[in-house]
Amino acid sequence: MNSSSNAAAKDSLSMADILQAQRSYFRSGATKSIEFRIQHLRALKNAISKHESEILEALHRDLHKPLLEAFTGEVGFIYDEIEYALRNLRQWARPQKVRTPLLQFRSSSEIYFEPLGVNLIIGPWNYPFHLMIAPLVGSIAAGNCAILKPSEISPATSRIIHRLISNTFDAQYLSVVEGGVAITQELLAEKFDHIFFTGGTEVGRKIMEAASKHLTPVTLELGGKSPCLVDVEVPIEKAAQRIVWGKFFNAGQTCVAPDYLLLPQSIEKAFLLEMQNAVMRFYTTDPFATSDYARVINSRHFQRLTHLLKQTRGQILMGGTQEETSRYLAPTLVTQVSWDDPLMAEEIFGPILPILTYSSLESAIAQISERPKPLAFYFFSENKSNQAKVLNEIPFGGGCINDTLVHLSNPQLPFGGVGDSGIGAYHGKFSFETFSHRKGVLKKSFFFDPDLRYPPYGKKKLNILKRLMEFFR
Repeated sequence: MNSSSNAAAKDSLSMADILQAQRSYFRSGATKSIEFRIQHLRALKNAISKHESEILEALHRDLHKPLLEAFTGEVGFIYDEIEYALRNLRQWARPQKVRTPLLQFRSSSEIYFEPLGVNLIIGPWNYPFHLMIAPLVGSIAAGNCAILKPSEISPATSRIIHRLISNTFDAQYLSVVEGGVAITQELLAEKFDHIFFTGGTEVGRKIMEAASKHLTPVTLELGGKSPCLVDVEVPIEKAAQRIVWGKFFNAGQTCVAPDYLLLPQSIEKAFLLEMQNAVMRFYTTDPFATSDYARVINSRHFQRLTHLLKQTRGQILMGGTQEETSRYLAPTLVTQVSWDDPLMAEEIFGPILPILTYSSLESAIAQISERPKPLAFYFFSENKSNQAKVLNEIPFGGGCINDTLVHLSNPQLPFGGVGDSGIGAYHGKFSFETFSHRKGVLKKSFFFDPDLRYPPYGKKKLNILKRLMEFFR
């Protein structure tokens, strides 16, 4: 472990120096030991615990995150990820025995999980601690080295991540590089063994393009317009409050937040009333004054969101209030929205919820399915047949039945997108596998070695082999 003076020495290293040092360190084999991985996962957890108050304060400075949201959605989530990895790592890393065809008599087959090498992890600004450190847990568990690039848009959290990692780990093992677009481009010009990126779809395309020059595999955790679909058969009050909670958690700046809501025409009025009641219960009649509501990350995103509100042809049912200096935008419900409304053109990523209606479940499914595959999908219904129908017919990365966001809390579920919403998945064992190469190995005895497979072949051998292969098929 490092002292602060050692950390200062690290900061003087160039990016090329750090990358070369990590390659050399990985080739030494030090990171492959299970004990090494466990030791460093524990060190990470201890460092987070030591700096917990600073992390929470940084999240408040960057996003005005309420303490409960900052802890549960960022720090607490990472504690759970680390503990889950510590409990299961020995089992995950064990070679996995698989069946061997009888044709390969006196053989055994195993899959070995081999660390990839030096990884680049690029984090976003909306959950700047959670989405930076969660992939790192998988990288450590799999036995890799890593360079971390936090988002410059959340500078307070970026600084605490840099300090936490620098004071805890050697730069030849884990290192943080801070900076803007130029630094990211400089990193992408280098060859890594894996790139893990969380962010927007357009930037994801650029990451993939840069990675392709080195044939570097990528995991892209992107976004998109995640639908929330409500069925007629649903307890309205409970469904409304769960949707409101999921949409306005972190002021809507969540990649899996409901991006638009589809309501049956027959229950629209009653459902909207319950949503308004839920907003007032959660945030009072003056969300600006409550400590339980976050802020938009910066002026650029604030301007983008307020411009969307000005453009919409829908009706603002609730909210819309804004204060530019503090980047406050009230929880906003917009009704009478059509599919071609500006609010439906791109992922909103803020506290604005456009609400559409539908006449039949089939028409709603058709409209959702015509659009790019979303990162998340939420369906509220007590009808088991309808639940099965939407799960079978709508493609999406992951989601919930009768809730929002909480599928992320289960480390036994993969989290990732599909199509435009991402490539690859992680959390729990899936993180370990993302940062591992599955190496297939067949072990054979010298005891049995018939000459049937060896030249000269001839027609007789071919016929025997055909019969054997048909028999063992």
